[in-house]
Amino acid sequence: RQGIGEPSVYHAVVVIFLEFFAWGLLTTPMLTVLDQTFPQHTFLMNGLIHGVKGLLSFLSAPLIGALSDVWGRKSFLLLTVFFTCAPIPLMKISPWWYFAVISMSGVFAVTFSVIFAYVADITQEHERSTAYGLVSATFAASLVTSPAIGAYLSQAYGDTLVVVLASGVALLDIGFILLAVPESLPEEMRPVSWGAPISWEQADPFASLRKVGQDSTVLLICITVFLSYLPEAGQYSSFFLYLRQVIGFSSETVAAFIGVVGVLSILAQTVVLGILMRSIGNKNTILLGLGFQILQLAWYGFGSQPWMMWAAGAVAAMSSITFPAISAMVSRNTDPDQQGVVQGMITGIRGLCNGLGPALYGFVFYLFHVELNEMAEVETLGKASKPNMANPTDESSIIPGPPFLFGACSVLLSLLVALFIPEHSLALRSGSHKKHSTGAQAHPHSPPAGGSDGKEPLLEDSSV
Repeated sequence: RQGIGEPSVYHAVVVIFLEFFAWGLLTTPMLTVLDQTFPQHTFLMNGLIHGVKGLLSFLSAPLIGALSDVWGRKSFLLLTVFFTCAPIPLMKISPWWYFAVISMSGVFAVTFSVIFAYVADITQEHERSTAYGLVSATFAASLVTSPAIGAYLSQAYGDTLVVVLASGVALLDIGFILLAVPESLPEEMRPVSWGAPISWEQADPFASLRKVGQDSTVLLICITVFLSYLPEAGQYSSFFLYLRQVIGFSSETVAAFIGVVGVLSILAQTVVLGILMRSIGNKNTILLGLGFQILQLAWYGFGSQPWMMWAAGAVAAMSSITFPAISAMVSRNTDPDQQGVVQGMITGIRGLCNGLGPALYGFVFYLFHVELNEMAEVETLGKASKPNMANPTDESSIIPGPPFLFGACSVLLSLLVALFIPEHSLALRSGSHKKHSTGAQAHPHSPPAGGSDGKEPLLEDSSV
């Protein structure tokens, strides 16, 4: 085998940590570059950039998953990490090319899908949820630490050093994959010829979505996921920019906010989630998580003071229990041979939201004329001012964050739909889906690879 030792979960953990650590370092410099490159309609352009990236990821993930079943995981880990990190050095070379390449990199920005397939190759079914939890926890840890480090280095030594360091970490990740990561897909599982055919059903990103309506319970769950994750995906793309330039947070405060809420969300998804599942049950935990999300989004929408953002952030950490609770409900109540089909549908819905959410948020900011002043004004005026309003007499003086209120309404609809989900009857009709693949992997141990990663902590950096 190429690489160091036998393939293990720890190889996957290192790959994920280095990639997202590199992008987390860039949180502060990226906000500055975004404002300088698009001084007009900054939120709209930010939403469009990340919307294009998310939609491209959704469309390409099944094909990359299917190809990795044929050609092996290592080559596609190398491909996805390389193209996902390719925009990093362009931040200081050419900002326009930087944002253009970020949008186009969505075609390959599906590292998690390949990582989950890698883990599935080397673990037994009873070990898999623990292994996925380790990968997701590593992802969260990288984003808890790196923005604070990047903000400190940016303040002390300038953005150029941060970009150089992030580029170095990305190169280290690529080198680690080349030299240390062994191939996980057994030789006998790969076709002899590299020209092995890939069926359209394997590469079709909408294959799993078309199966949604075949079971009423699955349909209710997918509608719940869509209505609740759409505003969450939009929030990922714009919230740090919103904190920095609308609320007036400094770059250090933004980094501290990411760290604190990230730690709280990890605790919520581990300790609190387990207690709630045992005490109030699966469905009630989902409803409680949606309730916290409504409160969080409404608070973000009406909040205009820094303390309000901190309070809402604590509520946001509790809202992160929703998706793990939904996944647990599906896992517990679906026939064993139907797990991949249903999880694939849910993951596909989230992938679609990753494209639609940022664009929707950017468009609503644009409609309500929430514009930005120059970054220098934010720095010099300090926290006592509100540098967000292009015109203090317009709607934005009353509702600083209109998209968050739209999001709260969407999650309220999601809560109403979730009320009708039966807690113990999620069993697909026998044989109705058995001939379908998840639209991504042909390998029997591989998890579904939708357009989004199935498990994401609250503070995902959408620049990745």
